[in-house]
Amino acid sequence: MIYKFKSQAVAGVIMLEANGDQMLTIVGKAPSAQGIITVAQIPAAIAALEAAIEIHEAAEARRREHPGVVVEVEGDSVRLRDRAAPFIDLLRTSAQAGKDVVWGV
Repeated sequence: MIYKFKSQAVAGVIMLEANGDQMLTIVGKAPSAQGIITVAQIPAAIAALEAAIEIHEAAEARRREHPGVVVEVEGDSVRLRDRAAPFIDLLRTSAQAGKDVVWGV
């Protein structure tokens, strides 16, 4: 499955299933074929993504500082900050325009 996150305020963001599932889980939404992040929910979604990025980067820093210690970092070799950036931009622009973000519709 491919996610296409859309808003009437800005161009859509397309993600593969694993990455879209990760973003939705972080923002507190169950991964599903369709859904909505309302304008009222967007600030909390952005805050959750930013917090997850901080946690992810702290884990990566610990791994670099202590190469012998196993530190689990969710995801692949693409930094969460880079993966989430287009989605966060979509959320911010949509919030400023007062538009919901949807997928699968």
